[in-house]
Amino acid sequence: MLVRLLGFITLGCGCVVGRYREQGTNVDVAYIEDKGDTCAAAAHRRNHKVSLRRQSIVPSAFRRVA
Repeated sequence: MLVRLLGFITLGCGCVVGRYREQGTNVDVAYIEDKGDTCAAAAHRRNHKVSLRRQSIVPSAFRRVA
């Protein structure tokens, strides 16, 4: 699977989420890049997918990568 980084955001819990686009399917996916030191969310595990809807994150909130 080939992906392209579109941007990233830091959640309130301190976790960093990266937003990627799968090149073959043009589907956007988000992964926890780094878990925050004080994050208590069991679902926030490094290198695991995260639902943007469940986290109430809008894609435009991500800082874009050139």
